[in-house]
Formats: sequence, structure tokens, C-alpha cells
Amino acid sequence: MIQTPRLFLIPLTYSQLLMYLKNDGSLEQELNLNASVREISPELKEALEETIIPHVADQSKNYLFSTLWTVILKEKNQMSGDLCFYGEPNENDEIEIGYGTYEAFRGRGYMTEAVRGILEWAHRQPGLKAVVASTEKLNAASFAVLEKNHFFKTGESDTLFHWRLDM
Repeated sequence: MIQTPRLFLIPLTYSQLLMYLKNDGSLEQELNLNASVREISPELKEALEETIIPHVADQSKNYLFSTLWTVILKEKNQMSGDLCFYGEPNENDEIEIGYGTYEAFRGRGYMTEAVRGILEWAHRQPGLKAVVASTEKLNAASFAVLEKNHFFKTGESDTLFHWRLDM
């Protein structure tokens, strides 16, 4: 678990990921949290089923780089968002990060704080040289999180900005 001033970041286990996917309150009960309103986007559902859960089940992988980390708001004891790495470091010792804040918690700096917390953890991981990310060009809040955490833009495609933070 990672702790920041307002948040706890908890890496979900295999069984907790299955509860997360059910979205029936069982995960909140397991973690002794107050209920929260969260929706699982089709993209996240696909990532959970096809990548995250199978990678966490693979004992040869470091699950901390493969799992979903849930963001808990201390003052409300509620889940407020999620973040993850897209697997273990690549051949260039880079990892890619992704994140999302539940609608009711947006605009309060929680994800900026959560990303800062997980970056501090990542900085302590041996051999890691950089964290990269991609954001939709129209999602100013998402790339503001990266800018506030000192990422720099490395390029763009038609719809995405690409970012990097050297460790």
C-alpha cells in the first residue's frame, strides 16, 4: 500500500480484481470501505478481462506492475479512482501508466496526488528508467495530471499526446 496525504493506493490481488469486475459492492466490503458509485468503462472491462487479470494470475510476473491500484480517499473511506501500469518494464526499462478518476471525485487534485504517490514508489524500483503515458488531446484534465507531475510531451498522433518522465 502507498499512502499520500489524502489517499491510500492499494494494489488489488487476483481475487479482489474479480470482485472489482463484478462491481457488486463485494470489493468495498472486502476492503472495509464505504460504498462508492463507480462505472467500469468498456475499455477498462476489456483490459481487466484480457490483460490485467491474466497477468496478475501469472506467477512469473511482478503483479504490482500488472494489477489495478485502487485510489482510496481517506476522509470518506471510499474508492475515488484507479491507476495501473501496463505491465512490467519494457526492454528500455520504461513502464506505461494509465489512470482514471470516478466522476464524483474529479477536479479536486486526487489523481495528481495519486500519480505522484505511485511515481515515488516507481522511483524506488531497481532499473526503472522512465514512466511514459498517452492522453487524449481533448482530455485536458488527464494531461494536466502529467504536467503537474513533471512529465514532458514527447510527441503526438492525431488524437493522442505522448508523455515521459525520466526517473
